[in-house]
Amino acid sequence: MDLNSLCYLGLGVISIILLIYIYIKSDVRQALLTFMGMVGLGYIIEAVIYNFLSSYQYYPHILKHDPIYDSALGAIASNALTLPVTATFLAAFRKNWLWVAFTIALYAGIEWLFLELHIYKHHWWKTVYTSIGLPFYFLFAKLLYRKVSVPLKGFFHTLCLYLIISPFSGSLHFIPIMFFSNRYYEFGLFANPSKDTTAFSTIFYLCASIVYVFMAKIQPLPRWGKYPVIGLCMYCATHILRRVGILHSLVWWDTWYYIALSILSLLFTEFISNSLHKGPLASKI
Repeated sequence: MDLNSLCYLGLGVISIILLIYIYIKSDVRQALLTFMGMVGLGYIIEAVIYNFLSSYQYYPHILKHDPIYDSALGAIASNALTLPVTATFLAAFRKNWLWVAFTIALYAGIEWLFLELHIYKHHWWKTVYTSIGLPFYFLFAKLLYRKVSVPLKGFFHTLCLYLIISPFSGSLHFIPIMFFSNRYYEFGLFANPSKDTTAFSTIFYLCASIVYVFMAKIQPLPRWGKYPVIGLCMYCATHILRRVGILHSLVWWDTWYYIALSILSLLFTEFISNSLHKGPLASKI
């Protein structure tokens, strides 16, 4: 384990400790929903500036077989742990703007240090962009924390539901690809196959998450009928993508894994939808 791995793992451990502290000292339901929603927002932001606009690159040196997937793992660590945990902390404990300003300065310092240590690299991105964007990210966390404290319906229910379930769907879609090379996508967005796979995986899970939200909320079928339908939809999507040459499966279990994932994602979407709809009472059921 080298310096790169230690720095990224160190940030991850600190984030997990802070997350446990938040759950102990604040409302568990609000904190958990806010945390997951901020992960979703971070994933969407990262999809634009990192996956498609190639803003920067991470060097955690954990996945030695592929630098693109290694960088993606660093992005996941940042957007699934460090940033959303911090945002949830500021929201749950109602920290004022002095705390926010200090946190932004701290992140700017960490980014500068990572750049100096050559474990993170800017392409066209600048640290000042991070400092400008973080206040809006933290402000949204405060808004989200207040929203999930009451029963939700309509637009905010749909928005929060999508933000919460999309990173669940996206992470379970992409992590097997990074670690087990079970499939790759050839969409033509990027010359590098791994980068092309990363970009199309993002498109795939964002679109799939829309379907999960639609089926959970609109309920066009009886509940017992939705699960085989979503599994069949995933099978058809997989078959079509394979026939047109975008998807290349490399292991026997690839198709079955994503069918199971679609059913699990729909179950999770329904559970979160119910929790958001009932509000704080859902945590007592």
